[in-house]
Amino acid sequence: MTEAKKIDDLKFDKKLKVAILSSFTLNGLDESLHVKCSKLGIKYHSHVSGYDQYNQELLNSKSDLYEFSPDITFLILDIRKFFGEYFFKLHTISDSEKESFLKEKVDVIENLIINFERNLNSKLVITNFNIPYYSPNGIIETKMELGFHEIIEKMNRAIIKISKTHSSVYVYDFNLFVSKYGEKNIFDYRQFHMGDIQIALNFIPYFANDLMSFIKPISGKNKKCIVLDLDNTLWGGIVGEEGFDGIELGHTPNGKAFVEFQKELLSLWNQGIILAINSKNNFDDAMKVIEEHPDMILRKKHFANIQINWNDKAENLKKIAEEINIGLDSIVFFDDDKVNCERIKFEFSEVLTIELTDEPSEFASILKDLNDFNVLQRTNEDRKRGEMYSEQRERKKFEKTISNLDDFLKGLEINVKIKKSSNFLIPRISQLTMKTNQFNLTTKRYQEEDIENMTNNPSISVGCAEVSDKFGNNGITGVYIVKKDEKFWMIDTFLLSCRIMGRGVENAILSQILLDAKKNNVEEIRAEFIPTQKNKPAENFLSEFGFEKQNNIWIYKLNNEIKLPKHLKVEIE
Repeated sequence: MTEAKKIDDLKFDKKLKVAILSSFTLNGLDESLHVKCSKLGIKYHSHVSGYDQYNQELLNSKSDLYEFSPDITFLILDIRKFFGEYFFKLHTISDSEKESFLKEKVDVIENLIINFERNLNSKLVITNFNIPYYSPNGIIETKMELGFHEIIEKMNRAIIKISKTHSSVYVYDFNLFVSKYGEKNIFDYRQFHMGDIQIALNFIPYFANDLMSFIKPISGKNKKCIVLDLDNTLWGGIVGEEGFDGIELGHTPNGKAFVEFQKELLSLWNQGIILAINSKNNFDDAMKVIEEHPDMILRKKHFANIQINWNDKAENLKKIAEEINIGLDSIVFFDDDKVNCERIKFEFSEVLTIELTDEPSEFASILKDLNDFNVLQRTNEDRKRGEMYSEQRERKKFEKTISNLDDFLKGLEINVKIKKSSNFLIPRISQLTMKTNQFNLTTKRYQEEDIENMTNNPSISVGCAEVSDKFGNNGITGVYIVKKDEKFWMIDTFLLSCRIMGRGVENAILSQILLDAKKNNVEEIRAEFIPTQKNKPAENFLSEFGFEKQNNIWIYKLNNEIKLPKHLKVEIE
């Protein structure tokens, strides 16, 4: 709380408006979120409702909450106040009365959500209810038709069901939080009776850290790549000294711990997190383990980039970022060597560096405790990303066999499929606007609700591009949003994933926008380039295509010839 008072928010560019509504006292949560956001370079603004005023805030369309217009709202409720007197006497009423009571409470939650969505176009995170270890039914709790615990479980399942039908609503598992840290630690009766404090003050930072799991992806601050050391990180021992048969991997307690760690990493890879290697080692010795060891979980195909050499690890890390084409701020680096960790921290403060302990059994827990890999929606592109980066390695190999860029591009057999936005595509389109930085003309960020509204607006064209070649499908990797007027169209958003930059795909997409405008008798296309620290690759795109700058607007007259790239095929779906 003291630290929060010292923060200079003016030095941060990225803004986030956060609202906190609760049914009990939450001293310190606002300050904890403020501190954690500032460490990510986020300018934090907040609205904290009055004590137990969440109903008034959500149901009144002119409330301070709606006036504040937050990007994300946390609705934090407690089971005692929500159930009222029935918290202590549910076991005294009939089963039919219990069912009626439960339906009434579910309707209350849904009504609050409906009012929120009616007044705000943003995210709502609602907590579920913790299930107290105590039940008035004692040992026959599980024998009851509708026991005390079962009713709360039903309430929690109902909240999850509601969230699945409201795209802007997410559920935070507060019951799991209490389970993780222990009810007797979280709920301090002395603090509760003093001021209705239901999360002990010393656990507020842990609670805030969990809520940051939602803030990071909504702010584009989540990570997308894990870079790993090898010796004493993916296996025990030094392969160059102990040899293939001497390392610890499987069978021994430590060996089993390394296998567990690799399994957790593979799980993240299957969810779209990129893996890479940065190791000081003999290449052949290390690759033999990766490709041949029977207990190795991660194989060569799982790594988008492999830097196994005796070079400086900071230089290797920079090379990994450049070759994968991601920002250093997208990387989490794991290493057991304190010197290497300090080197990376000193050189690249934007990299999240994890210094592993001497106890391999803790590695999996350290990884699982990170909340930097969350997404608000998992798309097909996320699930296939690992395979896509394996295919990217093959493209790199192919590129090295051909000296002429034009021949390389023709040899890729690129196909660009232009698609109009749809319910199925909205999550991916939003995701790309939230995280694409390098080839992005305006870097405007749009949540799913924003994309949905624009998709349903006849005066706005929202589309995307699916790109494939002879090595595989890159998925949806381009997005455009065009606002239409009778005489001119304005390009609001135009972006391309870093994975497919430099292949002429951007020219293919833009040429189709121009052709569409010309068919509709539009006289000119207008666009902006808003420079940021990261979108330098898009700086000359408009001028090189033929746009001319007038004041701060780039204009393309549609009586000009429209450039059509010849090395690729374009389909309109």
